[in-house]
Amino acid sequence: MLVSASQTIASHPRPSDSSADMDLKVERQLIVFDFDWSLADQDSDRWIFEVLAPDLRRKMKTLKDEVQWTDLVASSLRELHARGTPRESIEDALKTMPFHPAMTRAVKTLKAKVNPETKFLCLSNANSVFIPTILKEKGLEDLFEEITTNPAEWDPSGLLKLRRRIDPSGPQHNCKVGCSPNMCKGEELDSFLARHLPAFDRVVYIGDGSNDFCPILRLRSSDVVLCRRYRGLQGRIEREGKTAGLKAHVHYWAGAWEVEELFQQL
Repeated sequence: MLVSASQTIASHPRPSDSSADMDLKVERQLIVFDFDWSLADQDSDRWIFEVLAPDLRRKMKTLKDEVQWTDLVASSLRELHARGTPRESIEDALKTMPFHPAMTRAVKTLKAKVNPETKFLCLSNANSVFIPTILKEKGLEDLFEEITTNPAEWDPSGLLKLRRRIDPSGPQHNCKVGCSPNMCKGEELDSFLARHLPAFDRVVYIGDGSNDFCPILRLRSSDVVLCRRYRGLQGRIEREGKTAGLKAHVHYWAGAWEVEELFQQL
């Protein structure tokens, strides 16, 4: 299934719009991945508590509409640490998180191709410890040019200290589309593209959540969205895509093997 809409929304230097399908002549392309439920087959924030402390996972589910999500994960990590859970247990849980072999194969194969030249960017509301730990376990530690996410670090006691990418006490982002307070993925994508000129011939965005809607509105008709079915992003595309000016072509997928098939066309 393919969905498209038309309205000019580019805010940084890009080549002119052209035929937007998988057969576009491309010499240089950017693959942008959300992490949880997009590159990985689970949500890292929730997974560690499901494995190590299901009662905390239940508490998070209860509070998710009352407490900003990054803050909620941070406080849950503090509570987990107070119970005596060591760093090694968290790392071991992350290493067992579901990650489809077809996705690993797909990104490795595409990155290894010389033509077109392909760069990878990660835009995620997870954090800078969870993502690299999982990537290293899967042999993908060198996949991304940049990982844009919430900062986290281990302190000497073994507490994983997590904070928002955008400090709540400082200047906030200007997103009007509905990004989380901790990060506007659209602004982050624009910033990356401005730092990596000349413009990419094609941008492919792989995402699943409603907070992936903002960055895909920055894409051209020559760009592609690979949207995971049955999650928040699909709903926003179907409800708001046309009126919001979504230009990129949208391909829907449910399993990682389908992304591998689509990547073979890139």
